[in-house]
Amino acid sequence: MKKTNVRLLVLAALFLALAMVLPLITGQIPEIGQALSPMHIPVLLCGFICGPLYGAAVGFVSPLLRFAIFGRPPIFPTGVAMAFELLTYGAISGILYKKLPRRVYTVYIALIAAMLAGRVVWGAVQLIIAGFSSSAFSWSMFVAGAFTNAVPGIICHIILIPIIILALEMAGLVRKNS
Repeated sequence: MKKTNVRLLVLAALFLALAMVLPLITGQIPEIGQALSPMHIPVLLCGFICGPLYGAAVGFVSPLLRFAIFGRPPIFPTGVAMAFELLTYGAISGILYKKLPRRVYTVYIALIAAMLAGRVVWGAVQLIIAGFSSSAFSWSMFVAGAFTNAVPGIICHIILIPIIILALEMAGLVRKNS
């Protein structure tokens, strides 16, 4: 295994650990934890820093492992839908960040595209699950779950993620094309 692969594997493990711990910090007040979506932050960072494969893997595993360890989020339908949503976050942020030209706005484009794609995937998985389980999942439920109720988390991510990535770039700790 190359030195770079070991470095990326260790970083991905760190992001997975953060995805386990951050919800514990905000989970003391469930409304705040749900609004800020703390598990999404390390997954997005993993996509940017480690690339799309590691980002997708950490994204998919995070809610499933968190359920296995802590019993939260509930595995069905929330955890399953989140697994695919976060997989998409990690993959899209990593792909776009790597492929787009190195500019400040690249971080924002990759982040917003990943968040939009992830929310669409979340809605699609919720719809599929609803179809198999004979439960309801309407357009208004999608809009509320993916956007309206998520506004604090969306704002938090749009502020926090670019600051972290741009600071790491300026410090030379993140190589965009690695």
